[in-house]
Amino acid sequence: MKGFRRGQIWLVNFEPSFGHEYQKVRPALVVQCGKYIESGNLLTVIPISSQINNVAALDVLIPANLQNRLMKDSLIKVKHVSSFDKRRFIKLVGLVDEATSRRVDEHLHLFMFCK
Repeated sequence: MKGFRRGQIWLVNFEPSFGHEYQKVRPALVVQCGKYIESGNLLTVIPISSQINNVAALDVLIPANLQNRLMKDSLIKVKHVSSFDKRRFIKLVGLVDEATSRRVDEHLHLFMFCK
């Protein structure tokens, strides 16, 4: 499967999962640097949840719109960043806007480097 880009939202099969990992087929945001996307079979993403009443530290709210094509306002769950085999990616959903991408980058930096 080709055509992956940072900032895209894909439907991803998170099963099988264990413990507190995200489950089911759900949207996820591609956060991997573009120059490394084609260099391997794994792709790094952050799951997206439509449960906006369950906000945790570092979550990023993403209102549903025509660009991201989400069905509901949702949360990008930054603390659940994961890498999956590209075969788990089902279909392209949409794209995040530049402002959302910047907020995700800022929160991801905080999560990874505590700065």
